[in-house]
Amino acid sequence: MSEENTNEVESTESESTDKKGKGRRGPQKGGDKKAPRQQASQTDGPNVDLEERVVAVNRVAKVVKGGRRFSFAALIVVGDKNGKVGYGLGKAKEVPDAIRKAGQKAAKKMIQVPIENGTIPHEILGNFGAGKVLMKPAGEGTGIKAAGACRSILELAGVRNVLTKSLRGSNPHNIVKATFSALKGLRSVESIAAVRGVETKGLRSRAKAKAKA
Repeated sequence: MSEENTNEVESTESESTDKKGKGRRGPQKGGDKKAPRQQASQTDGPNVDLEERVVAVNRVAKVVKGGRRFSFAALIVVGDKNGKVGYGLGKAKEVPDAIRKAGQKAAKKMIQVPIENGTIPHEILGNFGAGKVLMKPAGEGTGIKAAGACRSILELAGVRNVLTKSLRGSNPHNIVKATFSALKGLRSVESIAAVRGVETKGLRSRAKAKAKA
């Protein structure tokens, strides 16, 4: 009877160790499955090819029972200097966090700007709120005749020669949105010719001949 009891005890101990081993192996497999997700999240981030400019940083104070709580709002413009540009507004308790949030938002909503020979295709007027910005194409060597937020946007978009004038308002937020409203309204010769069903070959030469006449 003693030998049988010892065999039963040994069998129960081996079963318990097998169950414990299975239980320990379970979480390790789950951890291995989560590893690729962590690596993917670390690789996600803003595009390194984009350049960003800080247009404005505003500090806001909230009065509470214990005193004042400060937060910051940053307006950022990003672009690749090759026809793509965007803007974003980020809010946080620290300036670097606000700039980082604004940069991420700006990179997500970039627009394509048509550029011909380093300038815009045609004259256009942009409006937003109290801001109004006028843009005109310019010849080679003129440079960017603009100031403030409008200059930063045009430089990051890749425009080399342009004439601009702020006709109304000085709020940087309205100026930025008015400038983007004007850039969204620009149309290239190819896009208009495709809509009208006209060939672009010789179109510019005919337009120059009519202008001289």
